[in-house]
Order: sequence, then C-alpha cells, then structure tokens
Amino acid sequence: MTEDIRLLAFSAALGFAHIVAASAAGLGQRGGLTWAAGNRESEGEVTGAAARLQRASKNFFETFPLFAALVLAAAVSGRQGGAVAWGAQLYFWARLLYLPIYGFGIPWIRTPVWGVAVVGIGFVFAGLFGWAGPGAP
Repeated sequence: MTEDIRLLAFSAALGFAHIVAASAAGLGQRGGLTWAAGNRESEGEVTGAAARLQRASKNFFETFPLFAALVLAAAVSGRQGGAVAWGAQLYFWARLLYLPIYGFGIPWIRTPVWGVAVVGIGFVFAGLFGWAGPGAP
C-alpha cells in the first residue's frame, strides 16, 4: 500500500473519530441515551466543547471528499509519491491536530492548522498534474 493511500485510510478513520467525538460530547447536553433512542424531532442545541467538536466534524467533512478524490485520482493515474505523498502527510497530520485544537478551543492556532491541511490538498492536486514536490529538481 502506498503512503498516500495509507494516509487516506487513516484520514477516513479520523473522520470516524470526528463523528464519535462530536456525538459523545453532544449526547449529555441533548438528554443522553433517552434522547439518542428517541425520534430526534428536535436536534437540540449544544454549546461549549460539544459545539466546537460538531463544527470541527462539519469542517472535516467539507475537506475530506476533495482530499479523497484527489488521492484516488493520483492513484488511478499513477501519480503517487512526491507532492502527492507530501500533501497526504500535510493533510492527515494537520487534520489530526485540528480536532483537539478546535475541541479545546485553543485560539490563534486552529486557522493556521486548517491552512496546512488546505496546502496539503493543494500539494496532492499539484502532484496529480505532474509537480514532483518540495526539493525535487
């Protein structure tokens, strides 16, 4: 398995962690298992860390499909390695950091970390179209 495909799989697992974190954090504020087992006609507002984790999850699932599509396109076209691998590394590690940073509400760091993930997507895109990556001749 190539590095970029491995990081795609890890990113999918990270997406699952986003879902679990947001759900678990919001469960207590929404009425616990009684609410979860009910018909959920009212979504129920959450605040604090639960709301931040919900927004972090939403943000992850806004970027993940783009990342996944580009990594898979690179794999199908044989453009793996180089910038694609760099981009996959940047995306995964930045998104991994983003979840706790956003969840704990750490100011001034969340946006640059998000930016690193976006740069990672850009690297994968550029690698798909032939850019070899940082340090390549």
